[in-house]
Amino acid sequence: MFYSIIMPVYNGGKYLEKALESVCAQSFADWECLVIDDCSTDDTASILNGFCAKDSRIHVYRQETNKGVSAARNKGIQCAVGEYIWFMDADDTIESDMLEIIYKKLANHPSKLTVFGLVEEYLDADGRELYCKKRIPCNLYCNSKAAVRKQILELEKNTLYGYPWNKMYETNYLKKLGLMFEDYNSAKFIEDILFNINYCMDIDSLLLIGIAPYHYAKRANQSLTNEYVQDYYKFHRKRILKLWEQQKYWNNDSLDTREVLGALFARYILSALMRNYDKKAKMTLGKRCDFCRKIFNDDLFDELLPYGKSDDSTALKIAIRILNSKNILLCVVFSWIVYIIKNKLPVFYNRIKSQR
Repeated sequence: MFYSIIMPVYNGGKYLEKALESVCAQSFADWECLVIDDCSTDDTASILNGFCAKDSRIHVYRQETNKGVSAARNKGIQCAVGEYIWFMDADDTIESDMLEIIYKKLANHPSKLTVFGLVEEYLDADGRELYCKKRIPCNLYCNSKAAVRKQILELEKNTLYGYPWNKMYETNYLKKLGLMFEDYNSAKFIEDILFNINYCMDIDSLLLIGIAPYHYAKRANQSLTNEYVQDYYKFHRKRILKLWEQQKYWNNDSLDTREVLGALFARYILSALMRNYDKKAKMTLGKRCDFCRKIFNDDLFDELLPYGKSDDSTALKIAIRILNSKNILLCVVFSWIVYIIKNKLPVFYNRIKSQR
């Protein structure tokens, strides 16, 4: 068996059929698809039964209780027998030659990690495409730790490091590490990037493939990025800290590293400040100011934000400058303006945000 495809699903009946059809339509046939049904209450079970009857390569595992996407993926890892593990979301689709193209590349360049591109499809509440954006890595094969490590921050800058579903993981290496996804409630938003950081700490081979066969649906009002999370700043501070610790572990605490991580940190800080205007936050102006004050007194802020640099996003350049001013009132007003734009002009906001 070459591929083990792990697909968690919870009440995904609305999109699951298209996802599985795109898997079954693959021109490359040597795969198994492990669908982990996380105690769905819709028609997910009947859809899965139908696919299992038609294709013996699809195997369904049903959780007795709803445990979340991390537990579902961990179940899949335990059951996988393919040479490579690939995680797919149950509401996305892939192009019919994806597995074949990657197989041919891996035949010449076996790697502990393979990264390919994706198409971000921004959809409205009715499923109509508003616009799309491709994110594609360069074609490159790295066969040493030093070569691999030079690529990681570039992948993160291009939003290609954190996702698990644009990657193939070598099964034996993954199981040797004993690596699992952290519980969703303790690592909300960042369980994927933490998994990838831990997986990549000591890998000595990386294959980048310049294709975008994965179609990632970003649906209006259904994304975790639109969900209010009280500890949003805490989680994403941890994300930046782990990325920085990884670079320091590699003895790469350079100016370039701080420029990249400082810019990324600025994005997450701005997003945290914006979320304070959500009604669920129940924050007064005074509390928003206190929130800013705590961030500005954070040692990690002082270590990274002054170096933050963005070459391709004017909006982020402005945000970095404003945050570095440590002017609390200015930051509160600026985040409020961005929050209004996000809610009143979501397409415009997402286009600007997609510039890294």
